[in-house]
Amino acid sequence: MNQLYGNAVVGQSGGPTAAINATLAGVIRGVKEHIDGGLIGTLYGMRNGIDGFMKERLINLSAYFDSEEKLQLLEHTPAAALGSCRKKLPKLGENDAFYESMIELFKKYNIRYFFYIGGNDSMDTVAKLSAYTKSHSYEMVILGVPKTIDNDLVGTDHTPGFGSAAKYICATVQEIIRDCAVYTVPAVTIVEIMGRDAGWLTAASAIGRVVNGIAPDLVYLPERTFDMERFFSDVRAALEKHPNVVVAVSEGIRFADGRYVGEGTQTGATDAFGHAYLAGTGKALELAVKAEIGCKVRSIELNLPQRCAAHLASATDLCESVSTGRAAVKCAGEGTSRCMITAQREEGEYRLTFVPRDVSEIANKIKYVDDSFINPEGNHVTDACCHYLLPLIQGEAHGCFENGLPKHLILE
Repeated sequence: MNQLYGNAVVGQSGGPTAAINATLAGVIRGVKEHIDGGLIGTLYGMRNGIDGFMKERLINLSAYFDSEEKLQLLEHTPAAALGSCRKKLPKLGENDAFYESMIELFKKYNIRYFFYIGGNDSMDTVAKLSAYTKSHSYEMVILGVPKTIDNDLVGTDHTPGFGSAAKYICATVQEIIRDCAVYTVPAVTIVEIMGRDAGWLTAASAIGRVVNGIAPDLVYLPERTFDMERFFSDVRAALEKHPNVVVAVSEGIRFADGRYVGEGTQTGATDAFGHAYLAGTGKALELAVKAEIGCKVRSIELNLPQRCAAHLASATDLCESVSTGRAAVKCAGEGTSRCMITAQREEGEYRLTFVPRDVSEIANKIKYVDDSFINPEGNHVTDACCHYLLPLIQGEAHGCFENGLPKHLILE
């Protein structure tokens, strides 16, 4: 590809995280620091992802972020500062008019560099846009910049945002275990954790086992078929050891016939990509335990704090998120296109290198928890899993506080 001169646009898509704005800050920093020779003039931000771009809802990020203070505040602000969307682009050949109108907007704003921060569905957008522009005359660089608390993108060691969510989950479960331990009355507490297809987040609930020996009694992931009778047997065995049993479950655990365990509590609604809205797995198991075992039982759904608890963000995660954004801009300046930036873990002491990889090899695929990370009984994770996850939660992110509360940056 010839060296391109023009403007750039960046967007955020899908579910937000505590670190997605750190990645945005990395892109902004990269444009300011790593592009020489005036390749990029203005960096625009698209409000609410590709949906907002098509409505020309843009903000001049180059002008807005005129100080280091603003960038640092952005790095510690949870959720998506630019706003997000869940818009599925049409299949190629089905609606060329949509793509043509997008190209016209690229031309109107002289956009030659396109950065999209998101997860699996967002990489689908990057892949489709890459495929369309590859066969048309308008030259531009298109790069996917990963984020997702689910950690389910293939081809990368882990995803920005996951480390902070893992830290929150592990710390919160540790606190729940301490709270449950104060009574001697037999009781079961079921903690429902996000994770539709991959159980990485739920696996993180057990990290404490290799730190201080404290972890849930049982852990159930979507990677293993869930059997209610085996579950009852596991709970009874745990209750024989001590009266306060804590169970961590992924929202996406399924029975052998493919039904979600929490399906009976669902509305049946789906998002633009056809994904069912999940919640209620913990409640379904709570009712089942109450009916079968009869002991005191309750369920806790961690819900949104898993992805927005910036007050307990992993410093490692935020640092890596900024580096991912910077790496995307560096690759763009070198002419790399139609790729996603991946993190590769080096052997020995924990370190990452950032490598671009063809986005078509990543989009619409799922990285599951490794078989070696799940115990033979399918009701917990291994120490190897905990040691793999441990580096990702290291360090405390010290953001700015004002009158006792975290201070966030709000893009007006």
